[in-house]
Amino acid sequence: MKDMSATDVHASAREHVLRYHDGSSRRVLVTDVETPFPAGELIVSQTDPSGIITMCNDAFVLMSGYAREALLGTPHYILRHPDMPAVAFQGLWETVAKGEKWHGYVKNLRSDGGFYWVYATVVSNIRAGKLVGYSSVRREPSRAKVRELGSLYENLLAQERGLGAST
Repeated sequence: MKDMSATDVHASAREHVLRYHDGSSRRVLVTDVETPFPAGELIVSQTDPSGIITMCNDAFVLMSGYAREALLGTPHYILRHPDMPAVAFQGLWETVAKGEKWHGYVKNLRSDGGFYWVYATVVSNIRAGKLVGYSSVRREPSRAKVRELGSLYENLLAQERGLGAST
């Protein structure tokens, strides 16, 4: 996965280095430009057991800003926004590891450095008793919950970074 460059973004951006659970890292440029969730649409994707994208619908392609060819075969965490605390994803993985359905609000990073919020549902795909991957369906989030969780995620992120809670 390549680092983002200034030519990828359309506004002034802040630089972050994201470190992923597999030991890889990537430089990303982040803007304050939000892309609204498309009314009436569902964003759908599937991954293999390692989180590599194996299928994505047109709404996923549109909202991510990436070409479908760039998404397929890429880790789903390409969409991880630096404003998302690790603990949010820890809860997701603990839930699906037990074979349970996970629901939650996620701020995703677009290829242009912007972002979009989703209300996501993630389930394990089990075939003949074996995990073959994960499916995720995202729908339009509640704006009141986005405001509430934006503040919560900011505080959790500050705690993760050892900065204490923000005010």
